[in-house]
Amino acid sequence: MKGNGVSVMKAAVIGLGRFGKSLALSLAERGVEVIAVDKDKNRVEDIKDKVALAVILNSEDEESLRSQGIDKVDVAIVSMGESDFRSSILTTVLLKRMGVKTVISRAFEYVDREILKSIGADKVVFPEVEMGQKLARSLVAPWIIDCINLDEHEDFSILELQAPKRFCGKTIGELQIATKYGVNIVLIKHKIGSTDKNGNNKSKEKVNYVPRAEDIISEGDILWIVGRTEDVQNLTKI
Repeated sequence: MKGNGVSVMKAAVIGLGRFGKSLALSLAERGVEVIAVDKDKNRVEDIKDKVALAVILNSEDEESLRSQGIDKVDVAIVSMGESDFRSSILTTVLLKRMGVKTVISRAFEYVDREILKSIGADKVVFPEVEMGQKLARSLVAPWIIDCINLDEHEDFSILELQAPKRFCGKTIGELQIATKYGVNIVLIKHKIGSTDKNGNNKSKEKVNYVPRAEDIISEGDILWIVGRTEDVQNLTKI
């Protein structure tokens, strides 16, 4: 879909349990055109005024999916509960057969991931596992903002964190981060403070997309660091 010449992302969220509903609402809040799907009337009614389209249908029926334009979305997320895993499998197969570019499917066990990948899912997620890992990370290392796997084998990751105190006041070259830790800083977010004409403190964010060896890391900077997952995880312990 396009509005005012700007392309709008379209997504289908199939399965409106707690995870699916939260995902659909979060995407809609970020400007995504969401088609929310469930076979349960109450779940659809609960979300219909908050997304572009909410429909009751059987996601195992290809004709029904096509009738709602789900074959034309940019991404489809199969977010059904564990008791509907058979339906998740069939829905994933149908979506790929219909030509949906990116299909993300929810798994509950590691064997589920192998099944879903083998039938064509582009990405498999474990919401409960990932949420548990994120919570544990926030408790043990509160300076870490997020850590995301970059490939399906989880060999490479990107870490977003507040600059450790030992990094502050030093250049990237002085830190020798690539040599010592085997990772690279690929982006720095730096807040610049100022005062407006009324004496109010304000701040704006400056983003350095291509950090160089002579760039200095300051207190409060946010760093994006990329590397092998093992090396990135070691960095979280500093």
